[in-house]
Amino acid sequence: MSEFMPYFWPGLLVVVAVVLVNSIKVLREYERAVVFQLGRFWKVKGPGLIILIPGIQTMERVDLRTVAMDVPEQDLISKDNVSVRVNAVLYFRVIDPQKAIINVEQYLEAVSQLAQTTLRSVLGQHDLDEMLSERDKLNDDIQTILDAQTDAWGVKVANVEIKHVDINEVMVRAIARQAEAERVRRAKVIHAEGEMQAAEKLVQAAKLMGEDPRAIQLRYLQTLTEIAGEKSSTIVFPLPLDLVEPLLKRIAGPGQRDG
Repeated sequence: MSEFMPYFWPGLLVVVAVVLVNSIKVLREYERAVVFQLGRFWKVKGPGLIILIPGIQTMERVDLRTVAMDVPEQDLISKDNVSVRVNAVLYFRVIDPQKAIINVEQYLEAVSQLAQTTLRSVLGQHDLDEMLSERDKLNDDIQTILDAQTDAWGVKVANVEIKHVDINEVMVRAIARQAEAERVRRAKVIHAEGEMQAAEKLVQAAKLMGEDPRAIQLRYLQTLTEIAGEKSSTIVFPLPLDLVEPLLKRIAGPGQRDG
């Protein structure tokens, strides 16, 4: 026995050192330790220095920082039967380390899978036009659903951003033709509305001129002035009967008296 004594104390010191190293943990400011004692949850500790009882206590380390997770591209069919590929980015963080460790296995993987299925489910209820034009509203809808479902896991979903909505080239050309047809339609509608407004103004002007014959004569004289300003050497214009009739009466007046 005495032969092993020189090796006993150094070996014991090594064992004690290993136990101490495994028992002392240092957690950063953004980390927490979920401590289990004989397999049962004990408490959440950290940050800083914590000491575990070897063989009795174990711990799971949890990061409290916000995680930016890419949601892989998802193939889905929109409400108007258009095949699209959509991907997104998800921002979340753990707010309850106990739930994140106890209530779900591998919370990162669970959040990723839930985000993929929710993305397909929500976007599949909307038309392609809504995916392209109402992205902010869709982001809010997905975030609300994910936040509610991950609450039991101690996870807070802060934001969801749809990154890309990709469609095939055939649909791109079809959308371009649709947009061109829409622009033509709007141009025709605007032109028709302008014609209708102009006609209404002309009717109103005709009514005003009809109330006083002198207004028509003044308009006629103004038109003659505008025509006279042209460079054309020959001008042909109709002579209104309203202007000629008084002159004819004066000319015909003396003849009738002689008769």
